[in-house]
Amino acid sequence: MVCIAAFIILAIVGIFVAFLSIFRKDIGRKYWKVFKKSLHCFTHHITFRKCDTNFKDDVKNLLLKKVVIKHPKAVKPLSVTIEVAAFLIVAVSVWSLATAVKSGLALWALGSCNVRQPSACTLGAEACSIDSGEEPKNFIESVGLWFTDWGQIFEAIPDRFRSWDTSNFELVGIDASSMANSDVDTAIDILDPGCSVCAQSFMLQTEDEFFTKHKVTIVPFPIQDEEGNFKFKNSELIVRYILSMEQQGLPLDEQDEKALSPAFKTMRRVLIETGEYVTEVKTYNYSYQQLFNEMYSAEEAEAKLQDWLKEFGYHGAERSEIIERAHSDQIGEVIKKNNEIVTKDIHAKGIPTMIYDGRKHTGKYEE
Repeated sequence: MVCIAAFIILAIVGIFVAFLSIFRKDIGRKYWKVFKKSLHCFTHHITFRKCDTNFKDDVKNLLLKKVVIKHPKAVKPLSVTIEVAAFLIVAVSVWSLATAVKSGLALWALGSCNVRQPSACTLGAEACSIDSGEEPKNFIESVGLWFTDWGQIFEAIPDRFRSWDTSNFELVGIDASSMANSDVDTAIDILDPGCSVCAQSFMLQTEDEFFTKHKVTIVPFPIQDEEGNFKFKNSELIVRYILSMEQQGLPLDEQDEKALSPAFKTMRRVLIETGEYVTEVKTYNYSYQQLFNEMYSAEEAEAKLQDWLKEFGYHGAERSEIIERAHSDQIGEVIKKNNEIVTKDIHAKGIPTMIYDGRKHTGKYEE
């Protein structure tokens, strides 16, 4: 272990020696002589061959030569300490290398270098992360979750090579195909009404006429962790109303069969439109997303959604049916099923996630 640890240390030190050797070539020559011996010993150890040099003893002698003269009795315990320190250096180095490889593979396969807490990774796509909320309670759980992360990575690696077909996923959402041109491909657009990146993405899609270039199914998806906690306030309530409106269809008085559905209007309004917030002092203009996320209570949010039902042309009986359905177990099961498909089949670690042109795209839409 001593020669392996010495090789690791010398490899790191070599970065600085390379710079110093520009000014002091003798330092570089001395370093290179020692490094070659450590490399020779290291390669023999990792290939299970006997090291034919005394490099290990050289390292120990270098560290202990002064102790031998002044404190000879301390040589044996210090020698053991050197072996233990060498083992720790090697163990930490191996763990660091494995973690770096795991993070790199996760970033490539899943779009985030942190499998359980994607929000902790700054290298992934710009998206609202789906964190697991699972924290290890002890060392054994930590090790178990570490291997679980590897399982998720290997499970997602084939996604990088597959051709994505929207028909493989039975997601329930808003059918926006009536907005599309004829003879265009289908697409899936998974959005959380409370996610600011989703709002940016939706705006870019609108500007780029994404909904006319593809027959899109918009899946309203309230991000939640494994403990059932929703990431954004009132997001689940909005999704429940949107799904209920989509099942209800157009208002009975609507004559235009290709009119925008109230479910689509609601999603668009929450994501990119603004509304007034009245206080005793002043009236403010905020995005509806900000109002629902930060200012509306659950009661205020539901009252606003019910106002929109009336605005969109639904009569009293229709509104009552939509409201009752929105709070039903049926809609709850739809949300649960969508969640399972998005997280387990599509392996999404961030929202928005889109499937179009045979590929999966995570993060803000790019024109």
